[in-house]
Amino acid sequence: MKSEPDTYGLGDLEKEKTTLWDGIRNYQARNFMRSMKIGDQAFFYHSNCKPPGIVGLMQITATKIIDPTQFDSQSKYYDSKSTEINPRWDCVEVKYKGEFSNKLSLEDLKKLYTDEELKVVKKGNRLSIIPVERKTAEDLLLNLGKLI
Repeated sequence: MKSEPDTYGLGDLEKEKTTLWDGIRNYQARNFMRSMKIGDQAFFYHSNCKPPGIVGLMQITATKIIDPTQFDSQSKYYDSKSTEINPRWDCVEVKYKGEFSNKLSLEDLKKLYTDEELKVVKKGNRLSIIPVERKTAEDLLLNLGKLI
């Protein structure tokens, strides 16, 4: 799951402990999020920074939450076509699990994985939520080291 550290970084989640992963306005990313289950883990990926990469780990603590930002006309995530009767967007709640002792930059990830193994390395991939197969996730955890 990607976020820009200037907007909402791993340090913000560490302070808050839990947060809603809201504001997703891409149907494919939303559908990936809808497939999440309570207890699933997610990599926290800092994007649009130097260097972008995986920095931490989160756990999904609640699913199928209606994204409240879609109804807030003051929010940049407001969707005038979404209604409380027929909401278009939902979100999950995540919990901070930790920061990795070894962070893996996008450059590192490209050296270690193909775009079939890890979709985030695919050129032009801008999705904020991308699934990771179990085998790749287990390998990533070995490369990322301990949580600090």
